[in-house]
Order: sequence, then C-alpha cells, then structure tokens
Amino acid sequence: MQILRSLGPAVAHVSLRESLRAGFGALLGLGVTGLFLLSPQVNLSLGLYLVAPFGATSVLLFAVPNSPLAQPWSAIVGNTVAALVGVATCLLIADPALRIALAVGLAITATILCRAVHPPAGAVAMTAAMSPDAIDHLGFWFALTPIAAGTTALVILAALYAKLTGRHYPFRQFDAPGQHGTEDRAPSERLGLSEAELSGLLERYRQSFNLGVEDLARLIGAAEMQAASHHAGPLNAEDIMSRDLVTVGGGTSLAEVAELFRRHRFTSLPVVGPEQRFLGVIFQIHLITRAREDAQRLERGFLPAFRRLVDLGRETPVTASDIMNVAGPRATRASPVAALLPMMADGDVDAIPVLERGRIVGIVTRTDMIAALARQALRHR
Repeated sequence: MQILRSLGPAVAHVSLRESLRAGFGALLGLGVTGLFLLSPQVNLSLGLYLVAPFGATSVLLFAVPNSPLAQPWSAIVGNTVAALVGVATCLLIADPALRIALAVGLAITATILCRAVHPPAGAVAMTAAMSPDAIDHLGFWFALTPIAAGTTALVILAALYAKLTGRHYPFRQFDAPGQHGTEDRAPSERLGLSEAELSGLLERYRQSFNLGVEDLARLIGAAEMQAASHHAGPLNAEDIMSRDLVTVGGGTSLAEVAELFRRHRFTSLPVVGPEQRFLGVIFQIHLITRAREDAQRLERGFLPAFRRLVDLGRETPVTASDIMNVAGPRATRASPVAALLPMMADGDVDAIPVLERGRIVGIVTRTDMIAALARQALRHR
C-alpha cells in the first residue's frame, strides 16, 4: 500500500484558477517572444529562433516562480553556461552518443558550480550536442542567441506577468524591506531565526534547490500563526464582530468619508448599496493615497483644470465607490476566529466584513480580534 501511495501525485492540489494563470502566462511569454524576438523557424544566420528548452523554462517561470530553480540567475546563467558547454562538446566530440551524454553531464556540473541550477539547462546542452549543423553555423554565438536572448526575454515577461497577476517574481529576498517600506519584516515572518540559520535548515534537509530562504521564513511563520489560531477556542465571527455599523453609500463624497473617519476614529468604513448590500470597504490608506494623488496633481497644475471640468458638469467628483477595496477577504457569521487571524496578521487589511446573503451584518476589526484573544488568554491562565 505504501509503495502504491508513493506512486501517486506528490504535489498538493492546485486550483483551476492558478492552473489557468500559469498556462496563460506560458502562452503569453512564448507567444510574445516568438512574435517579436525569436522566430519559430530555424534561423542559422543570427540564431534568432525558438528552441524546445524554452518550453521547460516557461514551466518553471510561470508555474513555479517561487522555486530557486526558476529565479533569473538560475534561468539566464544556467541556460547560457549549459549552451557554452554544449557547443564546446559538439565541436570537440565526434561520437553522437558520447557527445550528448557528456554535454548534459558537464552542464549539470557547471551549473551547480555557478549556483545556477536550472533543469531546462540540461535540455539546452543536449540541443546543442544534437545539432552539429546549427553549431557549425553559429558556434558559440548559439549561447547568446537564441539561448541567452530568449531566456532573458522570458524572465522579463514572467516578472511583468507575476506583477499583473498578484505573484512575486523574482522571489523576495530575506533582507528586503517590509511591505511598509521599513526595515521591519512582516509580522508573520519575525521568527527570531537568522538568514544563516534558515539556510542551514534548507541544507540540512537538502531542500536548497526547492525552496528559498524567504519562502521558508514565510512558511514557518504561517505554520506558527496557524498553530496559534488553534488556541483561539470555539469563537467565531458572530461572537466578536461589531454590529452597530457606520456605513457609506457608493456615491458618498470623500469629504464626508474623511469626516466620518475623524468623528468615529475608525480605520475602515464599509460601502453599501440598497438594503445594506455590501459593495466594498474603504480603509484610511485609500483616502490618504487619494489625497496624495490630488496634491501631486495640484502641484502640476492639473487639479484646477479638473475642478473646472467638475463645475461645468463634464466630470463627476470622486466618490467612495472610486476608492473602495472590493477584493478583500470576507467572512460569515460562522467563520472561526482561527480562520480570520491569519488574514489580519500581515496588516494588509484592518477589518473583515461579515456577510449574510450578500448583506453586511457586522465587521471584525483588528481591535475586536485583539480584545477577543486577550480574553481567551485570561481564561486560560
């Protein structure tokens, strides 16, 4: 039974949305590269053509962008070094079988020494070793085009696509500034472990090729947060939510929104439609961001013209619906506090609306959460 289970999938279930995101990214990356840089037809004059290993590189860049094997250094340097090895082997070894095997073996050794392991690099070396006619024409130029040029293009497109689809590529560095632009790390990643200690863990368990230090920190932090949430007890959102809500309509002016923030000292305001139908949430940062943008327009002389257009009725003023967040997390009355805790841990949201059939019936703020956890801690003393 254990043997049969070991033959099954080793990868956790992935959502259809993520599968489509990865597949469309590869389609876009190879499509754009093929249209504007490298031709699908073999070009032995300049080497500007697509090669099969780019398909494997696309799998890593678009499907597993957090892998150390998919990072720019690994992809560009790994493929280029492997191409150089493959070309040299092709020029020096006559026997095809020996040439191919030697090219792949030397490419693996060279990329490991360069800290640029990238699985498609083996295919790059093999492609060179199997293409003596192309190598006769291109020589070591093959490493520059198509290999280095094509890989670089795919890396750039992968970084742009990741940003547009809410992913991180290249992956975060361990000592990168936090999300607030300070030197503090995200709250869930303050583990008390140094980068050297985390690197040591990866090396000890031979996971350096599978996981980066920053991602390990995030996973440990998430695991600790999940474990801590188990101590929140049987509380759910209905037990701790604020019920007497102050809401605004989608057409509420930003001046009114600002006044409500000042009067009630809230950090968030739900935006509702008829019959308390939930539309979104405005956080203070949205108002601050809008005020900053208006100030910049004023400095550039754009805002007076904008206001004149408003006065003439050719533009509509900015309202609550223009700045609200519509994609944040949501909860139901029965959502356990243990599930809400990780949502607020990193500070992306200050409050989570509680909905019932599309209508807002409450809101769980960070203050509500802290008070509930404090009470639970006192009860367990």
